[in-house]
Amino acid sequence: MNTHPSIYETVTDTILHELEQGTAPWVKPWTTGDPPDLPHNLVSQREYTGVNIMLLWLASLAYGFRSAGWLTFKQATKLGGHVKKGAKGTHIVYASTSIKKVVDPKTEEAEEEKIHFLKWYVLFNLEQTEGLPDRLYRVTPPKPLADALASVEAFIAAIGATVRHGGNRAFYQPALDFVQLPDPGQFENAAHYYATNLHEHGHWTGHKSRLDRDLSGRFGEEAYAAEELVAELTAAFLCAHLGITGRLRHAEYIANWVTLLSHDKKAIFTASAKATAAAEYLRAFSEPPAGQPEEGGEEP
Repeated sequence: MNTHPSIYETVTDTILHELEQGTAPWVKPWTTGDPPDLPHNLVSQREYTGVNIMLLWLASLAYGFRSAGWLTFKQATKLGGHVKKGAKGTHIVYASTSIKKVVDPKTEEAEEEKIHFLKWYVLFNLEQTEGLPDRLYRVTPPKPLADALASVEAFIAAIGATVRHGGNRAFYQPALDFVQLPDPGQFENAAHYYATNLHEHGHWTGHKSRLDRDLSGRFGEEAYAAEELVAELTAAFLCAHLGITGRLRHAEYIANWVTLLSHDKKAIFTASAKATAAAEYLRAFSEPPAGQPEEGGEEP
């Protein structure tokens, strides 16, 4: 019997450990440098998606990496450099498939069945390398805060959702399709206002006329917690992309997320994939659209 934990279990237990300490691993692990601030491959410049964002953020927090750039051992060698001696790689996941022959008991004929599974892949942060082209080590200063906030304002305006202000609660009303927010002056600062705004826009993407995200069939009674997790991750991914450090609305949901992830070892994979899809949907209003991720991640 195979007693080794599955990739789903290993990843989920890693994130669960952080949540059980009262912290969310997606809260401000980015550096607010010049985009892309989401973890990305230094060779292809492609941003990582889904649960891989969190795995790379967790490694950055653990080791103090400031760079959002990652690459494989082989990629570092091809660029004329190398990974520093003793450097520990960071595991991410990607979806793969295999073909298995299955005999139909009724017809006794062999049929091919496609099996989906996850595989580990190892990356190294830019700061774990030496000898790469100088251009990769250049640090671009972050945008001034005023410019970053102006960019977020323009980003939200381009989406065109109905946003109302007033009262003391932030929420999305699906029946009437509008986002409700307290007045900006009620927030601690502008960045926190925009982070909350992006969270509610994350919910907005799930409307039937957009991504039609109904999690009740997948999560049953825990669909509300799962939807809040999707919106939370959407806001985190967008805050990183836009270079703001607003406070995410995670504290009141941590207990629910611990329960959700404890019961379902694939929940964080589903939620993070749907959050990537939501973030890309919102980015497409002002940027060229990117491909939708697979639930398991991608090969670097």
